[in-house]
Order: sequence, then structure tokens, then C-alpha cells
Amino acid sequence: MVNTLKVKARMVEFGFTQKDVAKALKLANSTVSQKLNNVRPMYLNEADILADMLKIDTMQFGEYFFTSNIA
Repeated sequence: MVNTLKVKARMVEFGFTQKDVAKALKLANSTVSQKLNNVRPMYLNEADILADMLKIDTMQFGEYFFTSNIA
């Protein structure tokens, strides 16, 4: 699952909007919204593109894109 809070915070930090992400991923804005909110799965190639955009290095990748909902 995508760590929604971390990804969205990083988007704000870099000044990217959901529309910017949609353009980079070549997806509809609504689809990106669903992926960022864990309604639809985010595929590895999409996570790679987003990680490049947000300058998330390989050591941090799991914190952003492979979180668990276990408390």
C-alpha cells in the first residue's frame, strides 16, 4: 500500500500537484487519486516514476510504497 501521507507531503514539498503526477504517469487525474488513496493498486513502474519525480532514493522507497496497514 502507498503511504498516502508521506507521498502527499513529499509532493507538497516539491510543489507537485496530482495533475503533475497524472501527466508523468500518463493516467487520468481520477486514476491517480485512486492510486494515491489506495483504492487502486500502484504498480512498480508507476512507483518508480513517482519516486524519481519526488527524489525518493532506494533506501526510502519501501517507506513510501510498501507500507502495511497493520497498527
